[in-house]
Amino acid sequence: MVKMIGEALKLKDDGKEDKEKNYVFLEFNAWLYQGYDDARAALLQAVSDKLLEESKKRCNPANDLTNKVKGFIKRINWLQVAKLVVPLSLGLIPGGVAVGGLASLIGAVSNLAQNKDTEAQTEKSEAVSEAFDALGPEMKELLKDNASKSTPQQIEKLRADFADLLKELNITLVILVDDLDRCLPSTAISTLEAMRLLLFVERTAFIIAADEQMIRNSVRAHFANVELSEGLVTSYFDKLIQIPLSVPHLGVAEVKIYLVMLFAELSQRKGEINKDIWEKAKADLLSLLSSAWQGGIPKAKIEKVFDDSSAEKVRKYIDLAEQLAGIMVTADHINGNPRLIKRFLNNLIIREKVARLNGMTIDFGGLVKMQLFERCASPAAFEDLVKKSVESQDGKLIFLQEIEAKVASGEDYDTEDSNWKSPFIKEWLKLEPKLGDADIRPLLYLSRDRSLSLAAYDELSKEAIEILSALAAVDKDIIKALVDKIKEIGEMEAERLLVRLGRIGSGSQWEKKTLIATLHITEAYPNLGSRLVNLLDTIPAKTRKVAFIPLLLDKPWASEMLTRWNNDINTPQVVKNAINAKGGK
Repeated sequence: MVKMIGEALKLKDDGKEDKEKNYVFLEFNAWLYQGYDDARAALLQAVSDKLLEESKKRCNPANDLTNKVKGFIKRINWLQVAKLVVPLSLGLIPGGVAVGGLASLIGAVSNLAQNKDTEAQTEKSEAVSEAFDALGPEMKELLKDNASKSTPQQIEKLRADFADLLKELNITLVILVDDLDRCLPSTAISTLEAMRLLLFVERTAFIIAADEQMIRNSVRAHFANVELSEGLVTSYFDKLIQIPLSVPHLGVAEVKIYLVMLFAELSQRKGEINKDIWEKAKADLLSLLSSAWQGGIPKAKIEKVFDDSSAEKVRKYIDLAEQLAGIMVTADHINGNPRLIKRFLNNLIIREKVARLNGMTIDFGGLVKMQLFERCASPAAFEDLVKKSVESQDGKLIFLQEIEAKVASGEDYDTEDSNWKSPFIKEWLKLEPKLGDADIRPLLYLSRDRSLSLAAYDELSKEAIEILSALAAVDKDIIKALVDKIKEIGEMEAERLLVRLGRIGSGSQWEKKTLIATLHITEAYPNLGSRLVNLLDTIPAKTRKVAFIPLLLDKPWASEMLTRWNNDINTPQVVKNAINAKGGK
């Protein structure tokens, strides 16, 4: 936005030679200097450098105007030196008070440098002495030359010189300040204070891009020891900012066009559409926005900005933009922010490439939908989705099929997890493609940076996955051939398989066939019996099943667990009877 304002002002000088232009622009980013340089000094130095550059461009380097600019630079240097020495002297002179003039200040600093009565004073003296010596001959001379003038006088003279230089150069200096809200409070305030030195000088304008609340927080942090009301913070702003402009959030039409443009640009980079066609389409898309207030921008109008061949290539993207625009405007974690939308699409492109490199066939629309869920749904809802996918044998989620069908028919839906009832998810469920009928594990694989719960899916080898599928078909007896297969994959892989079955068990309320599947693993590796005990102990006492007891009674690793179950007052009596009838204690 700042750059656009600058470009619009530059049009006023269109056709003029550089030395005849009335507007001179200086771009200043305080964030770049953070931690490396004093932002206040950096801004003043940037201004003086720009004036020197313009004077050399417009005048003879040896003329009086260039010399005046050099004098202006000296005044800035004087302020920086004074700013360095004053705090040193006031902080280090015992019982120090404000010194009237720089001549006295220099004398005080010199005397302090010779005062070595105590060890502490020696350290302080040396610090001041070293700082003063580091100034160099030119700076020392500068201090002495201006010692008789007070700081307010120096500032007034600097502002007067600044105004005279702009008038003689016949320029208006426009300083574009960006990223102020990214700075630490001290840097942000230092920049504002430096601007204050040059504000309200004729032929000067500052255009500042910043999040207002962030700057308000910086003001509060800067005056941490002073209780500031909201009114005082506002007053601080009002004295600096003459014309506040709030950049409005993008609406649905703007986001839709922005998405189409980003997708079409991607298509052009891939070589799917011609660059000239893309450039024309971009101009036409922007023209469409001028009529958006009349009732939105229908898909048919967007398609018409492309020729027939290109329209066919980008139609799927236009459909996606049509679906996504509304939800990207309303979703809390995006709110129509262009930067976040661009980052969202950049991440999509990376994931699409990762999928291609891994030989994965991924529907781009499904990838978009899953990343949107990852970005905007609550962490609990995303974790629940991962958990259910791990419990599923084929990655297809029946519960998702059911609620998608209800939403499609306009019905309300119920879920065990209340996190699935959020306004975002209700809108998300309407998006195409439907994911309930798809194996979502590849999509979650690409999202695994957000979920460690998916580790079990990642860790299983191809052989273990085949065994898992075979175990899912077992419903009553232990099959020796499967036990032998489990022995072949090793104990570590067998334990991962047991963990996976435990998750499936917890998701299906621990059916008998799931327990039989896990017993195949303890038959192959009895040492893993204690691991299974831990999983079975997660079953709520009141839901312990009598059908489990005959399967567990002859297992040495289960005896202690069965004793605990038998002594637990919450265990159903029928389960206790089964334990005791078979000789359990």
